[in-house]
Amino acid sequence: MSWDRPLPYIFPLNVQSTDIDEFEHVNNAVYVQWMEQCAWEHSKHLGLGFAEYQKLNRGMAVLRHEIDYLASAYVGEALEMATWIVGSEQRLKMDRCFQLVRVADGVTLLRAITTFVCIELSSGRPKRMPPAFIEGYGSVMQAE
Repeated sequence: MSWDRPLPYIFPLNVQSTDIDEFEHVNNAVYVQWMEQCAWEHSKHLGLGFAEYQKLNRGMAVLRHEIDYLASAYVGEALEMATWIVGSEQRLKMDRCFQLVRVADGVTLLRAITTFVCIELSSGRPKRMPPAFIEGYGSVMQAE
């Protein structure tokens, strides 16, 4: 696969009939769900699943999505969603890039960047990242 950046975390997907809308392609909201699933799987891979979030009373909440929908996906297609941590001031915010590719022909269907903010789970308010976040996410962070 021709990825935009080196060393992606890759999340495989298969388009289901429930992902399809009236235009007979994957609905744009489904892509956002896939991005969330991919981000969680990557976080768990880094040892930062929801159980760890709860123990630390911290979480990374979406502040902003910027998505470019480049081509459509259709039922039955195999896809791969790649993600990278591409920036963080290691206090409150972190940026994560995504690229969605159709396996059959290597066409990029989506590129996106999501900005996350660290929050205290008990209050929902922004709080500094704990050392576990700085170490875990920082271990795979790439320059923007």
